[in-house]
Amino acid sequence: MGRRNIEANPLTDLCGDYLVRIEDALKRELDSYSWSEFHAPLRYACDGGKRIRPLILVLSAEAIKGKKANGDAYLAASAIELLHTESIIHDDIIDEEHTRRGKPSFHVKYGYNSSILTADFVLGVILFIGSKLKNPRVLNELSNAATRMSEGEMMEIRLNKAPAITEDDYIKVLDYKTASLFETSAKIGAILGEGTEEQIHAMTTFGHMLGIAYQIHDDLIDWNDEDKLFNMLVKQNDRSKDFIDRMEKLYQSYAAKAKDELLKVAPANNEVIRHLELMTDLASVQI
Repeated sequence: MGRRNIEANPLTDLCGDYLVRIEDALKRELDSYSWSEFHAPLRYACDGGKRIRPLILVLSAEAIKGKKANGDAYLAASAIELLHTESIIHDDIIDEEHTRRGKPSFHVKYGYNSSILTADFVLGVILFIGSKLKNPRVLNELSNAATRMSEGEMMEIRLNKAPAITEDDYIKVLDYKTASLFETSAKIGAILGEGTEEQIHAMTTFGHMLGIAYQIHDDLIDWNDEDKLFNMLVKQNDRSKDFIDRMEKLYQSYAAKAKDELLKVAPANNEVIRHLELMTDLASVQI
């Protein structure tokens, strides 16, 4: 799990079996490219991730369908994790990050040229997974997520050069760059779980709200150590405690809205819904 996960994480305890199956499915997809020069770099890039996005997908499918997720859900979950991995490779180059998950970041270990090519290769793997799913709607959602994440990265690059930014600017970047993949994970899960349009919409909104809450919470933890948009807002507000408190309340508000959406999907006594509810308690489970 991740660098800030507490030793006894309730989410890990409850979802350990899911995480093992996600890991197995991802390894299976990667090992189908064991002949390729990209195989070892891909294994390195994927190693150590928290798998929170694929977990959302699998749980969303089960919450709606009411039974264990099938192979398609785990296949789609692999595509989601690979899309996240591809974005990390690019992000670390753009942000000049030298470490990731407690080890050298991808471009530090393999170089810039190999990083660009590996990220391209990953997109090819994702496209192939999408073709195996034989569900145009799922492939469309993966495409939309990739597009929005790129738009979010471009927005962030532009805003980093701006003399000042607003909170709305910051939230819009989170919406595109981070929340889009949370949203897509939940939506694809709901689609594969054969949910009604109302259930799919509610699960999509859950993912969207959770993604924004997650990133604000993450930025609150790291703002003193990272030079990103959130730091610009903190400095513009004279590093005031009032601003930090307001942002703390904002992430809690988004997390609460995410939790409310789940009750539109299935009853609160649904065990899988309770797992998803636990993800909204970011201070406790530290996803």
